[in-house]
Amino acid sequence: MYYRDNKFLLQFGANLKKIRKEKGISQEKLGNELNFSQTHIARIESGKTNTSISHVAAFAKALGIPVTALFEF
Repeated sequence: MYYRDNKFLLQFGANLKKIRKEKGISQEKLGNELNFSQTHIARIESGKTNTSISHVAAFAKALGIPVTALFEF
């Protein structure tokens, strides 16, 4: 069975969006840097896509933040 915590995904996505905006980075720019589509970034930020731990690490590196910052709700 596949586990999916929708509340957590929504919180994670909102946190990613907040940090990205604070850094002045568009979804498109972040996506281009990580070789993701803008749509993929939008789906993660809206809680529709359950991203991988590898992607979380890539987000943190691209945003210049510790991985743990993405989990501080």
